[in-house]
Amino acid sequence: MRVDKFLKNSRLIKRRTIAKEACEQGRIKINDKIAKPGTEVSVGDILTLEFGTRVIKVEVLDLKEHATKDDAKEMYKAIE
Repeated sequence: MRVDKFLKNSRLIKRRTIAKEACEQGRIKINDKIAKPGTEVSVGDILTLEFGTRVIKVEVLDLKEHATKDDAKEMYKAIE
């Protein structure tokens, strides 16, 4: 699954266009490598999201094409 789509489906970022812009600005990393919007995410990857001074690290647990609000929380586990 593309990283921008995962961020939207997991509700870490509200809209896919915003997720795409964050990737293009180098604020999203997968396993400490800067991710492009089309970079593939797989189970077990560590995502680092930088929002200003806040840094969020999550581990990918599940990939779902369509996720409800409750399912979205089960797609990742917060590390930091």
